[in-house]
Amino acid sequence: MAETQKIPSDYPLPPANFTFLVESILMQTQMQLGLLRFGETDEENEPNLPLARHSIDVLGMLQEKTRGNLTTEEQRMIENGLTELRFRFVQVSDALKKKDAPAAAAPPESKDDRPLIITPDGGKGTKT
Repeated sequence: MAETQKIPSDYPLPPANFTFLVESILMQTQMQLGLLRFGETDEENEPNLPLARHSIDVLGMLQEKTRGNLTTEEQRMIENGLTELRFRFVQVSDALKKKDAPAAAAPPESKDDRPLIITPDGGKGTKT
């Protein structure tokens, strides 16, 4: 006789409903954006922007397909979640660009040992 797989009673399963589905996708996307840390490590999770963008798109598709069939609470949850995730996506994208940009875009410093002369006209060369 085959043994049936037992689920530990310490961890009850959440209800299989729309709210749980949306919260799962929201949490997953936050992890993909590197916003959540697990464990006691000080390391930041490296964002996976293409995967996060895909998860945001899936949630957006879910919003479109369920339009008119949600309770007010469910509609607010998905709208607020999408707004927050899109905002965070832009923040993380910008932070990654800034992180990579200084090394690539910084002009090489020239060694100019000449004395700097500051004139009353701000260096425009006009006579006062």
